Amino acid sequence: MIENLPLKTMVHGGLTIEGYSRAAVQTYWRIPELKIGFDLGGSPWSFMGTQTFFLSHGHLDHMAALPAYVARRRMMKMEPPTIYVPAKIVEPVERLLRAWQKLDRGRMICNLVAAEPGEEYELSREHVVTTFPTKHTVPSLGYVIWERRKKLKPEYQELSGVEIRDLRLSGIEVSGEVRTPIVCYCGDTAPQGLDNCEAVYQAKILITELTFFRPEHRKEKIHKFGHTHLDDLVERADRFQNELIILGHLSTRYHPDQLRRAVDQRLPESLRERIELWV
Repeated sequence: MIENLPLKTMVHGGLTIEGYSRAAVQTYWRIPELKIGFDLGGSPWSFMGTQTFFLSHGHLDHMAALPAYVARRRMMKMEPPTIYVPAKIVEPVERLLRAWQKLDRGRMICNLVAAEPGEEYELSREHVVTTFPTKHTVPSLGYVIWERRKKLKPEYQELSGVEIRDLRLSGIEVSGEVRTPIVCYCGDTAPQGLDNCEAVYQAKILITELTFFRPEHRKEKIHKFGHTHLDDLVERADRFQNELIILGHLSTRYHPDQLRRAVDQRLPESLRERIELWV
């Protein structure tokens, strides 16, 4: 196996989270069990086998490796990947790939999906993804992966197996779909983006940014440039119901130990114990 980019890994609830995220450097994530990834600021060789990626926005540290990823899959004779991008940037992304096609002299084949906020896209029989608007300096989206299962409707739960079978045979739908948000990815966003979608606070695994944390940094300026400050998480501490909250995208101004100390000092224990600092 070629290890050509930094990669951190952890497992939670049967899902493996892999990736790296540092502001202005590169951001990329993958969840192998779901066969999906988020953002392509870099493209580790091992990510090549994942066919579906969701891109939050078009900044270089989140999308620069897209041409390499598409070209590698074609070189290895894999199926063209499916790439979801905010609808407002589909045209420039297509132009980018055409330009690289001329430079590389190899076809850049992929299925680009123009993702609109508030839409739903089917991934498999068990999973769907919904989109929500985030708040950044360029068009941006967040994504929620939902697990869906069939469950017996409450009014039929006291019936026997034979009675349920007879109802089914008579054409009555005795089951309904139950959805659970299992992963939410926010990309880069000011706190307004978090508040745009209740599933941000309900997903089992939340992956979001914590770019700034120093008290002297003015939150209004940080928000203007589409980022989150530690104070924003403190203010929302009671809303987070997530089992695991992964915080990445730390500014390169800071050493990770500085962030760890700030989180330990500022966040309540009930929230802190569910946080993984991706540094």
